Amino acid sequence: MKFQEMIGQQALKDHLQTAIKTGKTSHAYIIGGEKGSGKKMLAEAFAATLLCEEHGQDACGVCHSCKQALNHNQPDIIYVSHDNPNQISVDDIRQQINNDIVVRPYSSSHKVYIVDEAEKMNVAAQNALLKTIEEPPEYAVILLLTTNIDAFLPTILSRCITLEMKPVPDELVKKYLMQTQGIPDYQADMSVNFAQGNLGKAVMLCRSEEFEEMRTDVVTIGRTILDKRDYEILNYVQMINERCQSKEEKKKSVDRDRVNEYLDLFRIWYRDVLLYKSAGSQARLIFKDEKNHIKRQAERRSYASLNHIFEALEDTRGKLNANVSFELTMELLFKAMKES
Repeated sequence: MKFQEMIGQQALKDHLQTAIKTGKTSHAYIIGGEKGSGKKMLAEAFAATLLCEEHGQDACGVCHSCKQALNHNQPDIIYVSHDNPNQISVDDIRQQINNDIVVRPYSSSHKVYIVDEAEKMNVAAQNALLKTIEEPPEYAVILLLTTNIDAFLPTILSRCITLEMKPVPDELVKKYLMQTQGIPDYQADMSVNFAQGNLGKAVMLCRSEEFEEMRTDVVTIGRTILDKRDYEILNYVQMINERCQSKEEKKKSVDRDRVNEYLDLFRIWYRDVLLYKSAGSQARLIFKDEKNHIKRQAERRSYASLNHIFEALEDTRGKLNANVSFELTMELLFKAMKES
């Protein structure tokens, strides 16, 4: 709930804190970023600071308003909800924002509306919101949190200040994982590399049994595929196919996001092999706990063969995006790993 507790995002924090200090907060903000990037934390820190009884540039954390905000029962911080998981309707906007915003704040100088998953507003909902943000009460602040800024109408975009979450530097993410979450060095490195600056995703990966299962699969295949026969490679194809079956669909289908995560992990494995081959050092390996196997792979593979594998990984991603047969595509990839 405090700006100072957020890891990274210094430019966005400075922007919002300066707005609070100068009394020039906008009536509407769009905060964009991928899932886990900290959009909601930034919005809540902003809301808590605006309503803090100490009127500083960060929430004090001890006043009555801050305690209410921390417990999500501050009456002047409204979280807009929606029953339909796939859509925010015009009725949701009218009932929770338009009809409520005319009522002055209960106990604070501002009234803050936080709309998570705002990209799910349909056109009618956005048009209803537009009427409010064109002439909002002076005390109102609307925060639209989204993973897709392009989902908004141009008229909405033109009337909001847009803030985009930035990747958190890897060293800050790793420090947070190790010092705050107690994650071992090698596991932190893996999560940091895979999360690409998304702190929330890095924390999730460290605690994900599915991610650990995927990592184990990639290590197993990476260690052994050079020595496998064709029929054994087909067993690997079947294993990955089973792992990537969507759990949400009634009809069996491949979860594309999960497949792409496997491909990313294979890329990291062979990146380590290439790094060891070129530098002969373990210092920058991501799969640090597999250093002996990485070394053996580096000794058995040429630079040309590794380049062929990286090309095969990208080719696989393209084929899967084009809906080419999953089993055939993965079989070709694993054969490329073996034959290289």
